[in-house]
This record gives sequence, structure tokens and C-alpha cells, in this order.
Amino acid sequence: MAVSYKKLWVLLAEKELKRTELKGLSGISSNTLAKLGKNETVSMEALQKICKVLKCNIGDIVDYVPGEES
Repeated sequence: MAVSYKKLWVLLAEKELKRTELKGLSGISSNTLAKLGKNETVSMEALQKICKVLKCNIGDIVDYVPGEES
């Protein structure tokens, strides 16, 4: 399954937050942040933490990309 977190990076830019700030606010690990940067799958728990901090829904930060392999 292939995913894209492009929406997440756009949302962070709109909110004027850096990736490291998101990490600190949400409590996600450096490893999870690296996976997000590489469009790799991460746990639903990590996505929930991010959504809580950004006050958004999962669909606001991640897209499923059909036909692409991860």
C-alpha cells in the first residue's frame, strides 16, 4: 500500500510549524517522523496524535495512492 503525506507538509506550512515542532507537540518518535518524510506507512496511533495536535482529520494529512507500491 502506498501513501502520501504531502497534505501533512502543506498543512504544517500553513500553520507555520516545522517538522521538529510537530514531533515535540505530538510526541511521535524521530523514526516515525523519518517514515513520514519517506511516505512510508506509520501507525494509526501516530496519525491520531498528529491529528489531535493539528486539529484535523486523517484525510487532511494522508492520501492513499492506488497502483503504487510502497
